[in-house]
Amino acid sequence: MNQLQDTAEKISSMEIRGAGRIAKAAAIALRDYAGSLEAGSIEEFSSLIENAAKLLVDTRPTAVSLPNAVRLTSRYTSADVEEARKEIINNAERFIKQADDALHKIGEIGARRIRDGDVIMTHCNSHAALSIITTAFDQGKDISVIATETRPRRQGLLTSKHLLDHGIPTTLIVDSAVRYFMKEVDTVIVGADAIAVNGALVNKIGTSQLALAANEARKNFLTAAETYKFSPNTILGEFIEIEERSINEVIDKNTLAGLPKLKVRNPAFDITPPEYIDLIITDVGVVPPGMAYTIIKEHLGWEIGEMV
Repeated sequence: MNQLQDTAEKISSMEIRGAGRIAKAAAIALRDYAGSLEAGSIEEFSSLIENAAKLLVDTRPTAVSLPNAVRLTSRYTSADVEEARKEIINNAERFIKQADDALHKIGEIGARRIRDGDVIMTHCNSHAALSIITTAFDQGKDISVIATETRPRRQGLLTSKHLLDHGIPTTLIVDSAVRYFMKEVDTVIVGADAIAVNGALVNKIGTSQLALAANEARKNFLTAAETYKFSPNTILGEFIEIEERSINEVIDKNTLAGLPKLKVRNPAFDITPPEYIDLIITDVGVVPPGMAYTIIKEHLGWEIGEMV
């Protein structure tokens, strides 16, 4: 259980961050936990797996990739403990491989939307978006990137380092300069923490202002999303919860002490309406936001009854 709790704590504290990385970490944690679990009956095994799954899912309420990964990994049909254990381990291995393959496929598919000479703007630190950008660069396309700082945790610095290490010319800007620099941009590419049934994008706070500025400037706005980032529960009308994190990420305690009446809020994500999204680049192809329902039904393969 210690390794499982350690993973949960790292996800909660954002030591493990990014929807795809969170999903893989959860699958690995469940695989290892199931592999070492001692249970005298299938009922005891089921109870322990359910508790482990809940521990992981409760760490980050917005990243749909997390419950999707946990659900896909923790499924089993056998009434025998050893067989159920094997099913979970196999599920996890399959999910991890598919997640790695998805990034490669998104890179190959998305790079076709990048032209030689393009200036690309990106936000936060998305492995899927980075896969597209680096694949296009590796194909010999002369591109450059404008990366937002992404306050308050400044994930844009991680993105900038990744791009510079790859040899891609990169400029870092503060989040509030997005509209100012949009005139220099050809395409905006961001990742996704979740895609709702109507094609709306839930992603790092500030994404919606990129989309709005891109729409105003008539620039392409693309989001890169593995299929496991689509949210099945939104078919039933559920909202995706927007996580609010500690105000200590925004303002230090000493400064706050001098402003006792100040209210501080720190939403980690925002919602971009589908009308501001040109295309969603997935591991099964490029789709318009209106096809989100099809992705959920055909590629996640969950029936409505399973989600109730």
